Amino acid sequence: MSITQQYLLDSHRARVLGEPEPPAPGRHDLTVARELREYRRFSAVIAERPARGRVRYALRRWLRPRAL
Repeated sequence: MSITQQYLLDSHRARVLGEPEPPAPGRHDLTVARELREYRRFSAVIAERPARGRVRYALRRWLRPRAL
């Protein structure tokens, strides 16, 4: 059963029982992504690592030409 089919089944069941309908699939995806990003930043701060720019810093350090 696909996500859409499950959503339609749950919506129908909620309508018949007089309950509130479930949220549409994908409706909260952006919110979840933002919360995940904030959690990772918070975890970095707690671990005393830089909260922003970690990937750029690592790439810059890796790609920087080394002095001979």
